[in-house]
Amino acid sequence: MDFSLPESIEALRLQVRDFVDQEVLPLELDSNNFDAHENLREDVVAAMREKARSAGLWAFQMPKQLGGLDVGVVGMAALYEEAARSPFGPLAFNCAPPDDGNMIVLNKILSAEQKTRWLQPIIDGKVRSAFAMTEPDGGCGSDPSLTYTRAEKQGDNWVINGRKWFITGAEGAQHFVLIAKTSDDPRKGLTAFLFDADQPGWEVVRRIGIMGPEEHGGHCELRFDGLVIPDENRLLEVGDGLKVTQIRLGTARLTHCMRWLGLAKRCMEIAGGYVENRMSFGTTLAQHEGVQWMLGDVAKDIHIGRLLTMQAAWKLDQGDFARSEISMAKIHVADTLHKAADTAIQLCGARGYSKDTLLEWIYRYARQARLVDGASEIHKMVLSRAYLKEKNRFFRWGV
Repeated sequence: MDFSLPESIEALRLQVRDFVDQEVLPLELDSNNFDAHENLREDVVAAMREKARSAGLWAFQMPKQLGGLDVGVVGMAALYEEAARSPFGPLAFNCAPPDDGNMIVLNKILSAEQKTRWLQPIIDGKVRSAFAMTEPDGGCGSDPSLTYTRAEKQGDNWVINGRKWFITGAEGAQHFVLIAKTSDDPRKGLTAFLFDADQPGWEVVRRIGIMGPEEHGGHCELRFDGLVIPDENRLLEVGDGLKVTQIRLGTARLTHCMRWLGLAKRCMEIAGGYVENRMSFGTTLAQHEGVQWMLGDVAKDIHIGRLLTMQAAWKLDQGDFARSEISMAKIHVADTLHKAADTAIQLCGARGYSKDTLLEWIYRYARQARLVDGASEIHKMVLSRAYLKEKNRFFRWGV
């Protein structure tokens, strides 16, 4: 593929960069802008979003007729990376998880009528959403076949009973995608549904405390006790739940990589600015060979991650599933984000370890990257199976 960006995407990238510099980064400097969960307060986010919409920088991933910019996956890779130089940048442009992945899958599979009811409010920023799949106590994580939350058909409705946990953004979300078991078929036993937070028969049991900073709405445990969902709010066909998760998670895994690369670059920016000014034994830290090795190694890994991510994005734009490419990007970029944050803290010393910079925030956040949307070990298994099936064809060039 040609890694040069179309002129229209490059112009948007520069606009996004300027917006982050002028409107988002300054918000990080005022502790009064933050809530108890180390995220920007909802009113601060709302004001930031209004500025982004007024600037024409909104919902890069959505069709123009629904209010987005429809830049394609390659365009998303360039813009999401730029947006995520601040961890709060994706919020400004409505391309933050979990709404981002939910919008992408719902746009692909909903009818026009369903989009008006369920998708458009998320695109417009009027509601937040969540994707409820993972379960506690022997339930599904990386293996969806272990789902035990059940949906029983009763007339024209489905009745849901069970539990979910670590559901990102659930507290305060209005629209939910739910994966439930509808039969014991190993491949067609799951079905996906939509439900609204105002429906009775479910509750948020708790907001689970985590090591790192949280997305809005936290990571919650949910209980379902007779939630009734009309059959018209089923997604695709009965038994297509696994298909829905695959449609969502493919692109969602890659958009994580796009954002993580932006955060990794931010770590480099902070560390680079520090070592160019900090003196040690008569020279700046930047003139020390050991420091140069550290910075150069991270720069190399970020660049590799960008190439892996952009190649996968290009293949998605061509209609390919890009499963191996997405897994490779996910593994490498998750490792790179942690390495970038760790290296930047080491170079900045006590200042990096303190809350005077964003580095310790990114460091704690980075640890989840090797877990979310499939642990790194699962993606290595995917790559191993692909290689054993294809042998040397695994390394073929596209023609």
